[in-house]
Amino acid sequence: MLEDAGLPADPLELFAQWYNQAENAGIYDANAMVLSTIVDNAPSSRVVLLKEATYKGFVFFTNYQSAKGLAIAQNPLVALNFYWREAEKQVRIEGRAEKIPEDESDAYFNSRPLQSRISAIVSPQSKSISSRDDLVMAAEKHAKESGNINRPAHWGGYCVVPHMIEFWQGRPDRLHDRIRYSVSADKNWVLGRLAP
Repeated sequence: MLEDAGLPADPLELFAQWYNQAENAGIYDANAMVLSTIVDNAPSSRVVLLKEATYKGFVFFTNYQSAKGLAIAQNPLVALNFYWREAEKQVRIEGRAEKIPEDESDAYFNSRPLQSRISAIVSPQSKSISSRDDLVMAAEKHAKESGNINRPAHWGGYCVVPHMIEFWQGRPDRLHDRIRYSVSADKNWVLGRLAP
């Protein structure tokens, strides 16, 4: 239940509460979020994993040359959507995707398992490939021949800096709670209640 009196001034604080509740409840892949981009007025969505929610926004990692990376390069305005069915909660986010500093991408890349790092290096994400076998062989070859397992320049993180965050809490009577936070002209968060 979303009671007006208990709502924080900063939506990232409320998001942290909900996200921690989802994780503590054992919701599978609580960090899974739908990322939507627009290229040439056509929307495209896919699921990515949240790696960090900071005071600034929502961080995920990908190949910058993937379909989503190229879409963000053309139009950095994106939308995110979290849906935790078991908790009857949804969070919608609209904002601007910005590349995070290279040293932060390096640190996360180096924390990943070896095979995940190799996969990020050899996979031409979103491009056509002749077969899965070729991709597996490229990964095996890289693992055997290369001492270079450093983050490639084409891979790294984005932070989605939000200008709108909406929280939806389901109710049995279908009179669901919807609270929207929007950034005002003076860069402060303004919240309001929406009809379900």
